[in-house]
Amino acid sequence: MKELQPLNENVILDLTDDKKEQKTASGIIIPDSAKEKPQLAKVLAIGNVENPAIVVGDSVLFKKYSGTEVDYEGRKLLVIPYGDLLAKVVVTEAI
Repeated sequence: MKELQPLNENVILDLTDDKKEQKTASGIIIPDSAKEKPQLAKVLAIGNVENPAIVVGDSVLFKKYSGTEVDYEGRKLLVIPYGDLLAKVVVTEAI
């Protein structure tokens, strides 16, 4: 089995979407080239980061134009520096 392991202080995020066709309210299909790049993704792997605030499986928010997109074994991945992560998505109870 092959897997990507990030080097240095890099993180690998999963950008693979559900491939659903998106349409406008009037029924016009939106092509992939016109869709906005997502800024939320799931963490797949973490490189050599001292005391990371995230773990594999967390959902994170990252800078809009950061990282390098890679297609690996049918998955769309993003290799991004740890410093370009902005926030971790945390589920809390309603008050």
